[in-house]
Amino acid sequence: MFDIKFIVENPEKVKESAKHKNIEVDVDKIVKLYDEYKGKLVILEKLRARQNEVSKEIPNAKENKETILEEMKKVKEEIKTLEPQLEPLEKEIEELALFVPNPISATTPVGKDESENVVIKTHGEKPKFDFEPKDHATLGKALDIIDIERGTRTSGTRFYYLKNEAVLLEFALVQHIIHKLTKKGFHPIIPPVLVKEEAMYATGFFPADKNEIYSVNPNEDNLYLVGTSEVPLTMLHAEEILEDKNLPIRYCGFSTCFRREAGSYGKDTAGIIRVHQFDKIEMYSFCNPENSEKEHEMIRETEEEIMQDLGFHYQVINICSGDLGAPATKKYDIEVWIPTQNKFRELTSCSNCTDFQARRSKIRYKNAEGKNEYIHTLNGTAIAVARTLVAILENYQNADGSVNIPKVLIPYMGGLTVIKKP
Repeated sequence: MFDIKFIVENPEKVKESAKHKNIEVDVDKIVKLYDEYKGKLVILEKLRARQNEVSKEIPNAKENKETILEEMKKVKEEIKTLEPQLEPLEKEIEELALFVPNPISATTPVGKDESENVVIKTHGEKPKFDFEPKDHATLGKALDIIDIERGTRTSGTRFYYLKNEAVLLEFALVQHIIHKLTKKGFHPIIPPVLVKEEAMYATGFFPADKNEIYSVNPNEDNLYLVGTSEVPLTMLHAEEILEDKNLPIRYCGFSTCFRREAGSYGKDTAGIIRVHQFDKIEMYSFCNPENSEKEHEMIRETEEEIMQDLGFHYQVINICSGDLGAPATKKYDIEVWIPTQNKFRELTSCSNCTDFQARRSKIRYKNAEGKNEYIHTLNGTAIAVARTLVAILENYQNADGSVNIPKVLIPYMGGLTVIKKP
């Protein structure tokens, strides 16, 4: 729930912010309904006050007791009429406010869509080949480590089997990154991947991205498969009051993620760049609002460290307002060079959601003065396994079709340094 008071007091600012993000919100209706709600509430409170006042007068009343009782009868009827009018008004205001996005940061570029995202940094150089490089799908099939055909036969398009050395690679990546993150103070978590509807609303994935989420047994279990462990990690402290002295509280959540990719028809149909199921490690931080910008930069720097560990050529993108989504005030993407596509592709992202998710999930902290305030939440991809495997296969391939293991992962590969054809 966005702060209703802020919406009512700053309607033009809220409209402008929603416009920047290409999100339609009926701010005028929210203000109108709130004024109506507030007006009725003021009347109701006056009636209740009068009722309490008179209840003290009645025992001492003599001459005008009947008049007072008649007045109380009318007051009681008015209260009875007004009370049921408030709840539906409040509910409608809350439902409309769910569509209000988090305002963008002063350092977020204003732009209509991804074409206006801003490159702020490029690292490394494109790999050079003295042969025609193969795409990851071709390599994966030839090496018998990715089976897309059987995955499609089993579950449909955008599914695959990960096999043999690719499985070892995944767990090598997971071990390397978990060790790195725990040294930085992140607590490892394996969260549930089925969550209640309220968790999706609390994190801002509902109502905006509802078409991207898989639902399980509607009208029975009413659970949803998460597209990122950001959702259950947020809910880890839902409705809690945290201590300022313990902040920041950092987690790294490993989970399988599920996405319908409903709006991606015809995009990335070959290979495993855009799939319905993949594993991911997500960084998550609950921090003091004063430190959230600094924390955001720390998460971005950590993502860059991982890219550098793997030897990737990459660029850092400051995401513009029109490509930002509802919860984030600012977001960075890191895109890695994919040789056979001759372009950079997104591998990680990290967002500062300020108090947007905290308000919805009722997470606060006790500040130095002992006052409870909403905390800030941040998230960032440490690794999305499928896309990282794509980048490794394409960037580390050899002329004979084999693929070298990145040096940083060799200690976790049982002595294996190269993946060769069986």
